[in-house]
Amino acid sequence: MSDSTLTESQQRAMNDLFRKIAPVADELGRLFAAQGHELALVGGPVRDLLLGRVGNDLDLTTDAHPERVLAIVRDWADSVWTIGIDFGTVGLRKGSWLIEITTYRSESYDPKSRKPEVMYGETLEADLERRDFAVNAMAVRLPGHEFVDPYGGMSDLKARLLRTPGTPEQSFDDDPLRMLRAARFASQLGFAVDARALAAMTAMADRIEIVSAERIRDELDKLICGAGPREGLRLLVETGLAGHVLPELPKLRLEIDEHHRHKDVYEHTLTVLDQAIAQEEDGKPDRILRWAALLHDIGKPKTRRHEAGGRVSFHHHEVVGAQMTKKRMTELKFPKDVVADVSQLVELHLRFHGYGTGEWTDSAVRRYVRDAGHLLDRLHKLTRADCTTRNKRKAAALSRTYDQLEERIARLAEEEELAKIRPELDGNEIQRVLGVGPGPVVGQAYKFLLELRLDKGVIGKDAATAALLEWARSNDLGA
Repeated sequence: MSDSTLTESQQRAMNDLFRKIAPVADELGRLFAAQGHELALVGGPVRDLLLGRVGNDLDLTTDAHPERVLAIVRDWADSVWTIGIDFGTVGLRKGSWLIEITTYRSESYDPKSRKPEVMYGETLEADLERRDFAVNAMAVRLPGHEFVDPYGGMSDLKARLLRTPGTPEQSFDDDPLRMLRAARFASQLGFAVDARALAAMTAMADRIEIVSAERIRDELDKLICGAGPREGLRLLVETGLAGHVLPELPKLRLEIDEHHRHKDVYEHTLTVLDQAIAQEEDGKPDRILRWAALLHDIGKPKTRRHEAGGRVSFHHHEVVGAQMTKKRMTELKFPKDVVADVSQLVELHLRFHGYGTGEWTDSAVRRYVRDAGHLLDRLHKLTRADCTTRNKRKAAALSRTYDQLEERIARLAEEEELAKIRPELDGNEIQRVLGVGPGPVVGQAYKFLLELRLDKGVIGKDAATAALLEWARSNDLGA
């Protein structure tokens, strides 16, 4: 066994944690002990408390099978759910604590199946052995608070290293998703991956294809929303895993960005992601912004053209990229609203470059706002993040120009309530002016008045009515 001695600060953290959770954890431990069963705090919560990160979620493990767990906690918990019971997990809430209790188990994938086969185990040590990494294979028995670390998780925690309890080949073969978890933990925790595990990830990358799209999506999303996604993404690309789960990313390494000849589009993309993250507010990850930053240039490989004079163009790569984004995120089973928002940001990310040095009319600014809709603030951040030039003068000029655009948007918004752009006549008023009932004509008239509003701004209801009547006459609508 590797050194599992707690440092003084870690022992204090452990004691502080148990002072906080003792009314729940120890009481639950005594309930299980009274029924002849073991119970232990395990995995991520143990790792996190030793890193000084304490939350309100508790992961527990036991030798009791799920039916026995249900019988023990039913009258004690405030609420119970069984959504994970097929995998040996019972969920419950007690006060502000969210608790998952999982039966000792081992799990592995049949080479031809996407679903892990779950088998129950008999000992805590055997359960810890099947965990993904040694830093997640530490436990604290309840209610006695005995620290259990049979696979050297404490040593790895001190070294900030991700290493499998057993051989990485067996671990990744049992559950290939663990290879993505390695990249995710690199993003979330800033840990390095053990050399042997890294070699296994590279050799076994194609094994990830047996895992369901939903599980892959969840890991990728957690990676993107981690503290340092660049490192996790780099691991995916260098091991070949990205070629199976996010193939658009490694393809960017081969493309040279015509605006940034000193770096390829892959490095540019990672920098844009970093710069988008730097603009987030309240310390909370913005998954829509982050995914848009990651995917904003994926249309470039398909649109690359060699022009006269050695130039390279990527005409309409934003449109192609939006289509590719929609396809990839749909295949990963993201919610439709997330797919729509990220795709729209990818499609709009170049729009600002038509602004020049301020040549847009107020009408063009209104359209920019209308097309961005609820994504306007994210579009501002993505556009600013997309400037990765090392030319300080050029970067400053772009920043000043965008500052000017945002000032114009703010002025127009104050004057016209731009965020609520709509025609000055509503549907009922259109029907009254034209003398028609509900139908296609009302929709056509509404669209005309919306375009009028975008072009002219607020002109007043009398002028809008006159314009509507003129439109109706020119279209032979009999008004």
